Amino acid sequence: MAIRKVARLGHPVLRAPCRELSPEEIVSEPIRALVSDMYETKREYEGVGLAAPQVHESLKLAVIVLETEGPAGATAQAYTVFNPVVTVLDETPLGSWEGCLSLPDLRGYVERPRKVQIDFLDESASPGRIVAEGFLATVFQHELDHLDGVLYVDKLADPLRFSFTKEFTRYHPG
Repeated sequence: MAIRKVARLGHPVLRAPCRELSPEEIVSEPIRALVSDMYETKREYEGVGLAAPQVHESLKLAVIVLETEGPAGATAQAYTVFNPVVTVLDETPLGSWEGCLSLPDLRGYVERPRKVQIDFLDESASPGRIVAEGFLATVFQHELDHLDGVLYVDKLADPLRFSFTKEFTRYHPG
């Protein structure tokens, strides 16, 4: 496992559409190592998710870890998705302040559909489906946009609601 350098806004890899992986590639050792590196990189940079182009790999691959706190303590659900296809199930806009490892120290207000379905291949190249609502839907849409060369700044609901994290914390608490 290795921590990889995260591509930052301006690097062309972030704006290029990614290619799909074949089932043979998905189960290969190099891709397994990439997935492991992506989880380690996501942890190191303290992100919720990470898309392959963010670590300079133009592949349709993303990893997400959603941590929740409940009565039984903290739990984490990890998702590894290859060749994902998003279908909107509920167009009702859900707005949130998004950040991105490729745009460090910035936040922007983005509205996205409240509920989506993601069809994908898992780490064994088997088909999978996730129905995501709320915050998880936002995270999936954010990460999967990367696979098409789209960044959250392209979807700002209002350019006046874009700020550095320090100012966001000061002027937009709670």
